[in-house]
Amino acid sequence: MKRLRAVSSVADAILLQRTASRSSRTLSTALHPRTPPTTTSKPHSLTPNPRAFAPSSLIQTTRHSSSTPSSNEVLQKTPLYDLHLAHGGKMVPFGGFHMPVQHTSLSVSASHHFTRSHASLFDVSHMVQHRFSGPGVNAFLERITPAGIAGLEAHKSTLSTLLWPVTGGIVDDTILTRLGPELFYVVTNAGCREKDLPYFKEQLEAFQKEGGAKVEWEVLEGWGLVALQGPLSAEILGRVMVEPAESELKEMYFGSSKYIKIKLLSGEVSSPLLVSRGGYTGEDGFEISIPESETVAVTETLLQSAGPEQLQLAGLGARDSLRLEAGMCLYGHDLDDSTTPVEAALSWVIGKDRRVGGGFHGADVILAQLKPKSKGGAGIDRRRIGLIVEGAPAREGAEIVNDKGEKIGNITSGCPSPTLGKHIAMGYIKDGFHKSGTDVEVVVRGKKRKAKVTKMPFVPSKYWKGAAPS
Repeated sequence: MKRLRAVSSVADAILLQRTASRSSRTLSTALHPRTPPTTTSKPHSLTPNPRAFAPSSLIQTTRHSSSTPSSNEVLQKTPLYDLHLAHGGKMVPFGGFHMPVQHTSLSVSASHHFTRSHASLFDVSHMVQHRFSGPGVNAFLERITPAGIAGLEAHKSTLSTLLWPVTGGIVDDTILTRLGPELFYVVTNAGCREKDLPYFKEQLEAFQKEGGAKVEWEVLEGWGLVALQGPLSAEILGRVMVEPAESELKEMYFGSSKYIKIKLLSGEVSSPLLVSRGGYTGEDGFEISIPESETVAVTETLLQSAGPEQLQLAGLGARDSLRLEAGMCLYGHDLDDSTTPVEAALSWVIGKDRRVGGGFHGADVILAQLKPKSKGGAGIDRRRIGLIVEGAPAREGAEIVNDKGEKIGNITSGCPSPTLGKHIAMGYIKDGFHKSGTDVEVVVRGKKRKAKVTKMPFVPSKYWKGAAPS
């Protein structure tokens, strides 16, 4: 077998899958290769925190230590690795894991359409699941993110960004879920693990050195995470819930979470599983956090109870085109350390109270950017935009030029849109050219292609926010 290399994009993953005869991953993942860190049972806090995330008998965690990763990358397997192979998963290295680009039952395009019309199940167990708890947790998260933590209710989630001190550059994008007054569930990108884990360690140490209250941090190593996405998701999940599902799920809106028990195929009942309504496709759906020992059983229960007519496994290929249609960023491509939330068109992640009080890393830079130059503020020189490109798909790195041929930006993600039948792309463009409807050109393989700045998402989102009034 050929030695597997780490891929740096989904496009690379698909190309690798096509060229290798039998190669053994999206709020949101970065795609830089990583090496799993050494872990120990030593927590980052000075005192242990009560196991409030779930009953203690159900929790098995690995607590991160400050050990330096080795230089040789070792690809990990998610709990669903064997299940992917059994379903004809075409596996490639992605974010430090063996992950499926697609499965033999559907092509990438067909899988994309199936998600939009029925439902798909994505293995996102490569993502890093964390638990932060303790009396200092609110202040700590308000220090490293611009999120409105104080106003976040229990079992509500918010997309946010981890920020570098001083510059306000984005370390990673993340989902923060409050589970209690002093307890948060946090998900970060697999490909950023090498950077994120030392970042959290250093930031916790600095926080406590400056007098911050105690915070405990645990990484839920080995846990499964699956994303059930598509218009049939609620029906499929409701069918296997132990408690009556209809009223519970109707009142569980986008950005909400709760613990749910699943009736497994064996007749047994699962542990309480943290289920969050949301996802990376723009469709209604749920992300389910599962202890490692139950991940296969829960996944097979969902698949078999729904049947292939309603639910199919899906891989990286469909996930990438779905997220791009939804206008979702991919860290390492659309976001990076040198980009602020304002430049990334993510100003909405900055809580209203934070715009007044600041207090987060890079606040001086970020809050000044919110006020445009025309109104006396610092403003920004570039911003993230969407594009519809004529003729050929524009891939990452392609230049955006004006009518004089002058470079005014670059593409960070692009692909043919299966839903629209058009070529869509995301990128950064010089301030002043960012307004929807602006005509520009994109240089694709040396040839200029007409393009138009377009609002995102490209395909309207269908998040469940309650029934429309009759």
